[in-house]
This record gives sequence, structure tokens and C-alpha cells, in this order.
Amino acid sequence: MNRAVSLSVSLVWLGAIAACGGAEPAPVPPPAPVASAAPAPSAAPAPVDPLGPRPPAGEPPAFAPPAPVAFAGPNGITVWLLEHHQAPLVSCDLAVPVGASSDPKGKGGVAYATANMLDEGAGKRGAIELARALDDLGARLTTDANADASFVSLTVLKKHLESAFALLGDVVARPRFEPAEFKRVKDLWINSLTAREKDPDATARVVYRVALFGADHPYGHPWDGTPDSAKAVGLDDVKSLYKASWRPDRATVVCVGDVTQGELEPVLKTAFDSWKAPTAAPTPPVAPSAPKGPWPGLVLVDRPDAPQSVIAVLRAGVAASDAVEPALWRVNDAIGGSFTSRLNQDLREEHGYTYGARSRYSRSRGPGQVVSWANVVTDKTGDALAAMLADLKKFADGGMTDDEVSRTRTQAREELVSVYQSDEGIAGHLAADASLGLPPDWASQASSKRDAATKADLDALAKQYYGVSDAIIVVVGPLARIQPMIDGLGLPSPEIRDAQGRVVPAKAKTKP
Repeated sequence: MNRAVSLSVSLVWLGAIAACGGAEPAPVPPPAPVASAAPAPSAAPAPVDPLGPRPPAGEPPAFAPPAPVAFAGPNGITVWLLEHHQAPLVSCDLAVPVGASSDPKGKGGVAYATANMLDEGAGKRGAIELARALDDLGARLTTDANADASFVSLTVLKKHLESAFALLGDVVARPRFEPAEFKRVKDLWINSLTAREKDPDATARVVYRVALFGADHPYGHPWDGTPDSAKAVGLDDVKSLYKASWRPDRATVVCVGDVTQGELEPVLKTAFDSWKAPTAAPTPPVAPSAPKGPWPGLVLVDRPDAPQSVIAVLRAGVAASDAVEPALWRVNDAIGGSFTSRLNQDLREEHGYTYGARSRYSRSRGPGQVVSWANVVTDKTGDALAAMLADLKKFADGGMTDDEVSRTRTQAREELVSVYQSDEGIAGHLAADASLGLPPDWASQASSKRDAATKADLDALAKQYYGVSDAIIVVVGPLARIQPMIDGLGLPSPEIRDAQGRVVPAKAKTKP
């Protein structure tokens, strides 16, 4: 009998005993398992990396934008080309170094009006026909002017490049300057400037420019003029400035996108072949000098119906070509150039005086301005101004924190990368450099300088450009409500100005 059969019989027998009422035997415990003495497994050796040990991650390098290729175009035009073949688009900006700084005295806004009139009819087409022709191509064409230059910008699909450049050539070289169109443009222009005087923020920008530079300085008036200066501008002024300034030997065409030099050169020749420069040598671009004092310490502008007050603190700045200008970007970013800046965190986040406090500096051919400002709750004008002045003083005296030094370096890189994400952004950025007389590789040079600036460099700039001891303070708002608050801050005696920056004579006291 084998072991399995024997076990089966034993179980049947035990079951019969239980059925007969016999005592159930105690269960037999199972045999204890025999402990094995297996050795513990040994750890496998780490694989050897054939490339060697991984190097530590270091600081990423600064973004170095690619420089455009520069070459000569027809009739003395300078051309900058940066090829980008990711999409079948081309963006081009044509710039001439003539802006508001070239406006005749008393006629501020002539350069702006001239740029505005270029696309109000050109070549064989009137204003409406020109707009329709651009729409048919899916092209976008705009004109503009700033303090130092005027621009015509074009973006179009590559397949329509030649047709679009034919229209660009008409706009730049053959504007019609029709009297009826000028009257319409001028009426709209004056209406816009008149409406601007009701905006406290826009008024502050006009007033602080006049207060810093003076009315007769090339930078002393807004780019688009004032209601009074616009009324003095005639069509003959526009034609005269165009004839003297819009000439091919002063123009730079910047193109970015899906086009090569071999493809672009014949397009340029066809579009601009008839645009001839006058025989007389061109006048050099205006390079305004730095503003000179004495300056008013405090300027007040009465806006009785303003829902908010505007506070601004400004000083003279630097020219775009100055060696310190790239690093100034980081200093400005720390104090008021970003949401995380000191001014915004204090005036907005900590105290709730404003929706946003900011700072900026002008990028111009001559030294411009550095300004910090905010639109604040009217009833908190005094407190907000005191807080802004305290923040600026602390920043100028104590310099930047280590965190600000690191953060602004990162944000400067991100800002430049974002500009270089679109063909239009790149073209506009390079055209601005060209209009200021900077070289094609300036963006790369500036990136390196901005990135390499040390804390000591940045602290020196903070002290020089953001101190308050000799700054101009401008406040726009309902004077009857805000002046008592400002009087308690121990500031200089105020100078009262109107919305165009003109000094308002003090009212003579009448004898009883």
C-alpha cells in the first residue's frame, strides 16, 4: 500500500469513530518547516558610465541673439536681414532717423503727422484703394513715429512678398499727401489730443517731459504734439519734413523671416528703384543733449474731475548707446519694471494704494528720462507719494538685494528670448537699434553686458538714477483734495502747471 492510500484509509477510520460518538483525537500539528541557511544575496556592482561622472549643473549662459547680415540696398538704403525659415512669413521695418526731436519749433507732432499721412493714399491708389490692396494680400502695414525716428512696418506671407513690397514702395517713396485726407487726419489728431488732456496718466507724461527737458528742448514735447501745436501744423509742413528727411540714403530696411538675400535683393530693387536721394548731403540725425536744470522740485496739475491721482518721480537718464544702458534694464526691473518689483509690492500688495506701480526709462538717441509712477486712490495721494519716495530712497541708498541681482538676470534673459519668439518682434527690436545708430550686433553685445553686470555695478546705477534728492515730483489730480496731503510731506514749494506743461501764474491776491 502506498503512502497516499494509507493516508486515505486512516482518514475514513477517523471519520467513522467521530460518527459513533468517540472522542476526537487532538489535532496533530504540521511539521515545522526546516529553516534554510541560504546566504544573503550580494549587491550588484554599479554600472560604469562610459562618459564618466556627470558634471555639476552650472549657471546657464546669457542668450546671445543672432546678428542680422547687413548689406547695401538700392539708392543708398541699408539693409539688415535675419533669416528665419520656421514659417512662410516675412516681417520688415523701414526706419528713418527722424522723429519728434526734428519737429520745427512750435509745431510739435510734424514727424508724427508725416508718418501718419504716408498710407493715406500712395502711388496710383487713394487711401481706401490702398487699404483694400493690402487686405487682398493679407498684409499688415502700419506707420508710426517716436522721439528719434519714423517707421513703416510690413508683415506678409512670403508668397505675396513682391506684391506687398510694391505697395510699401508706394507708401514710402510716393505718398500722395492729398489735402482732403490731411484735413480728415488732422481733425482726428486734434480730437485725440484734446481727449488726452482729460486722462490724468497721459497728462502726467506730457507734463513731466516738459518739466525735465524744457519746452524748447528736442525732447521737451510729446511725440504727437499738443492740441495747440497740432493746430499750427499744415500740409506744407508735412511735405517739407518728408522731402528733407524721408530719403533712401537715410533709411534702413530690416527684414526677418522666410527670405534669403538672393530673394530679397530683386524685390527691394523693384520697389525702391525710383526712390532717389536729393543731391544735397543728408543732415545728421538729431542727437539731443542731456537736460539741464535748475528743475522744479514739485509740479502739481489740477484735474478736479480725475477719479485717481497720478504720482511720478523722475530724473535725467542715459542714451541708448551709453555703456551702462544695458545694465540699467536690470536696475529698473528691480525697482518698478515687473510685478515683483519693490514699488509694486509695496504700493499695491502691501498698502493697496494702486492697481500697479511702475518705473521705466526712455531708450533714445540722446539722454532721456527715468521715471517711476503710479495711479493711486485720490484720498491716499499723500501716503502713496510718501511711500514711493521712501522706497526709492531706500533703493538708491542700499542698493539691490542678492535675490534681486539673481532674479533680474533671469528676467532679463526671459524678456529677450520672448522678443525673439516672433518675426515681428525681432524686426521691431532691430529697427529700433538701427534708428538709434546702433550696430547690427548690438542686441548680442547688450545681452552680454546686461548679464555680466555685478551687484556693485547695479548698486551704482540705482544710486545715480533712482535717488530722490534732486528728482522732479509731478502730481496730477484734484488739487483742492490732494494739496493739503502733499503740503504735510515737507516737499519743495509746488509749481502749478496746466495739462500741456505750461506754468500757471499765481493768482494775485486782491486787497480787501
